[in-house]
This record gives sequence, C-alpha cells and structure tokens, in this order.
Amino acid sequence: MGSRQARREEQHAAFEAFVLARTPALTRTAYLLTGDVHLAEDLVQSALLKAAEHWHRIETSPEAYVRRTLYTQQVSVWRRRRDVREQTLGAYDAAAATDAGDPDLRLSLVEALRRLTTRQRTVLVLRFFEDLTEPQVADVLGVSRGTVKSTVHRALARLRVLAPDLADLVEDPA
Repeated sequence: MGSRQARREEQHAAFEAFVLARTPALTRTAYLLTGDVHLAEDLVQSALLKAAEHWHRIETSPEAYVRRTLYTQQVSVWRRRRDVREQTLGAYDAAAATDAGDPDLRLSLVEALRRLTTRQRTVLVLRFFEDLTEPQVADVLGVSRGTVKSTVHRALARLRVLAPDLADLVEDPA
C-alpha cells in the first residue's frame, strides 16, 4: 500500500511540474486557436483536466497528448458553432501575430489567418508560432508528416493569394 501511495504522489508531483512548466506555451497556442484569452484559458484547463485523468498513461509524453487535446476540443467547438469566423481569431490581438512593428501588416496577417481553414491555421500555428518540427506537428495532430507538409504548402500558397502584402513573411520552407 505504501508503494502505491508513493507512486501516486510521484505522479502528482510530475503532473504539477508539467502544468507549471508548460501552461504558458499551451495557453499561447490555445489563444491562437480560439482568438480569445478567456476561451484559451478554458481550453487549456479542460485539456489539462483530461491529462490529469490519464496521467498514468501519458506521463512519458504529456505535451503531445495535451496539444492534440487542445486541437480536437477546439475543432469540436468550431463544428458546433455555425459562425466559425466569429469564433476563430475574431478578437485576436494582432500584436501577437507577428513581431513586425507595422500595424497594417499585423492586421493583414490576422485577416489572412482568419480566412484559412481550421486545419491550415492550426498547422501554421504549431509549425511556425510554436516552432514544432513537421514530425512533431504530425504527432500532435495525429496525421502523417506528408499531410503536414502538404497542408503547410497549401496554407502558405493561400496566404500569398489572400494577402500579397505579406509576401516577405510567407515563404514556403519546402
């Protein structure tokens, strides 16, 4: 009985350390997915709750589990809502989109991101904002690396069409 209690305490400490270390980064990602600080916090809290429930299974790779949970929960929200554009990035703070000092450029980027599909926007956020590698994005989303590559390529091509003034920012890494 003592070793079982010690194991639970060890898992609890590991979960707390994970939450403290990764919540800021997870919240940034959730914010880019939701476009609202409060919705992002709720999304992260919900994903972390699911992670806590399954910690014994996921403690070796919790980051991938939580990121995938963020994505899938937000997709569920989008599917339930009729007006996707209002929900996604509607209240998005343009300053978070890019470090460029030009407010017009930031607004163009926000508007262009708003017009991408859910998957395209998510892949771009994970790949370039979160700076994950293609295999990491594929793991987070549960898709193949080829799907990530083609989605990035199509999303960047669409950004070039939607916002030609962003040409300097939109270069295909292929």
